[in-house]
Amino acid sequence: MMTVIRPFKLPMLIMLCLLLITGGARGEIFKYRDSLGNIHFTDQPRKRSLGYTLLWRSSRDPRYADFSRIDISALDHNRAQFAPLIDATAQRIGLHPELLHAVVLAESAYDPRALSKAGAQGLMQLMPATAERYGVVDIWDPQENLEGGARYLSDLLTMFDNNMVLALAAYNAGENAVIKYDFSVPPYPETQNYVRKVIDFYQEGRKHARALTASN
Repeated sequence: MMTVIRPFKLPMLIMLCLLLITGGARGEIFKYRDSLGNIHFTDQPRKRSLGYTLLWRSSRDPRYADFSRIDISALDHNRAQFAPLIDATAQRIGLHPELLHAVVLAESAYDPRALSKAGAQGLMQLMPATAERYGVVDIWDPQENLEGGARYLSDLLTMFDNNMVLALAAYNAGENAVIKYDFSVPPYPETQNYVRKVIDFYQEGRKHARALTASN
């Protein structure tokens, strides 16, 4: 459902209430300003790459229950923007670029301002303690965030003898949890789902990279 508001006609709260009452948002509300200056509010953005901004997300939507702030609508734009930085960071740290992309996609959907309810922040969803551990001064800076997260992931791969599954489990649940459960993926549904998701993203990325190489 699309609601159009002429500029400066209604306060933001009334605009959002109007959309919710008249149409019923499906968990999200986006804003878009067209070429005439009209502000559009919708729960069904037609082309998210054209500048729709996420304003509100229902806490009842189970897909985003772990986040207090994340902009899924800008995924394609953010991926294009940060891909060169992710590739360069991966190569500098010694990681497969496809692996770092898979973690960023799973952790934050490439949103540099993503914030989880647990306090994890940025592209790599660093916790403040992890950021401090790796010398990240500005946790919201994409380059610093990527650097800290990539170094942490690299250290986990070294710790677990390049076992990607265990390293990913440790990135999600902490290395002590993997050690506690006899060097296996902890029996936490979130961690088990996380590992499967990242591996899937990684394999898709590798397949795409091979296809590009073959076509050149």
